Amino acid sequence: MGKIALVAGATGLVGSELVRQLLATREYEKVITIVRRSSEMVHDKLEEKVVNFDALTLDEPIDHVYCCLGTTIKKAKTKEAFQKVDLDYPLLLAKLAKKHQASQFLVISSMGASVKSPFFYSQVKGELEQQLQELELNGLHIFRPSLLLGAREEFRLGEATTEKLASVFPFLFTGPLKKYQPIHAKTVAYAMMATALTESRGMHIYESESIAKKEEVPL
Repeated sequence: MGKIALVAGATGLVGSELVRQLLATREYEKVITIVRRSSEMVHDKLEEKVVNFDALTLDEPIDHVYCCLGTTIKKAKTKEAFQKVDLDYPLLLAKLAKKHQASQFLVISSMGASVKSPFFYSQVKGELEQQLQELELNGLHIFRPSLLLGAREEFRLGEATTEKLASVFPFLFTGPLKKYQPIHAKTVAYAMMATALTESRGMHIYESESIAKKEEVPL
């Protein structure tokens, strides 16, 4: 019998790539996505649930939970709204994963995540990582990618500029700067899926360089 995956943030950059890869993999018999608005994607193995994240519940067994939730302060408008998406909802999802005895919980954090960071964004990511570790999940996998490449719904000047620099001047991201090299969303998605299928127990953190070393999906 195949595994059941749950994906939160399935319409985002990494989440949408992840869903496509999960659906194409024989190891999963069902992929459940929880979204705030329908993606209108149709697939025999896909079960899409439009939910209110403030009242999120799970009523069926799940093997692997993938959390790809994330926003920006610019998009969220306020720090409080940003924290709800990047901290509160992932923690709620993790608690539900533990309640339903999911074997793997995989989450996208960020390079530089730390509660001691001078930057609010990184502080919130650091707080998320810290609280997730305190939950003592069966298998916790934290991914800290650099700037993400891929087709976004909205334009982001920083990511667009870095992507252009990386394509024109690839030598900029060598030596000590290699860890800042942008990484494609497809690569992050594949790394998450491949990691979940190892069924590793305990807590693991993957920096961007180690994520990139995973076998990549042809782009």
